[in-house]
Amino acid sequence: MTTTAPTLVGCSHGTANRAGQAAIRSILDDARAARPGLAVLETYVDVQEPQVEEVLGTVPGGVPAVVVPLLLSAGFHVYVDIAEAAGGRPDTVAADALGPDERLVALLHRRVLEAGAEAGDAVVVAAAGSSDARAVADVEAVVAAFASRWDGPVTVGYGSIARPSVAQAVEAARAAGAERVVVASYLLAPGFFHDQLAGAGADVVSAPLAPAAELAAIVLDRYDAAARL
Repeated sequence: MTTTAPTLVGCSHGTANRAGQAAIRSILDDARAARPGLAVLETYVDVQEPQVEEVLGTVPGGVPAVVVPLLLSAGFHVYVDIAEAAGGRPDTVAADALGPDERLVALLHRRVLEAGAEAGDAVVVAAAGSSDARAVADVEAVVAAFASRWDGPVTVGYGSIARPSVAQAVEAARAAGAERVVVASYLLAPGFFHDQLAGAGADVVSAPLAPAAELAAIVLDRYDAAARL
């Protein structure tokens, strides 16, 4: 039985946006700071290099690894890309996605308040979107939890694939009588999807979730849960 702590491999989608890259890296930097001595590697399933299979290949033989998806919901990248990469190496497991999690809901609420949202504003929670019904269900669980905290109407919009789109959700909120509409960015970092939110027609758009110390805490919780399997 090995006594070596598994290597934590943080796997994000990847982005060409420099600020987005820095935001994602901050999550893993915070994890390293919170757990000195833990080997933490960074990898991606799209856009950036190195990809997850390559990074797993750098983990020394006999050292276990846990791939933690730096993704807010579990769709194709979690159930296929990451699962297959983890399954291709001995002593390697894939952890759960970061969401749903009550800490994400609290962080989303904080970002909305920081953006200047006020009680009574209509909030459209903006997620990336997925064709996987399980990913959509993850988002809807977060939206429902956020709605229980918010004094005003709350709906959801997606950046791609799933419907309604963010713009459609904003339009629907105005048609329902909202005087102000706030888009709550349920995205980890700046990048393509967050850039699109400015054109969705809302009065206010909140910042992405990262950087935030609680994200590293969630990553380490997912790591610990998977490492015990």
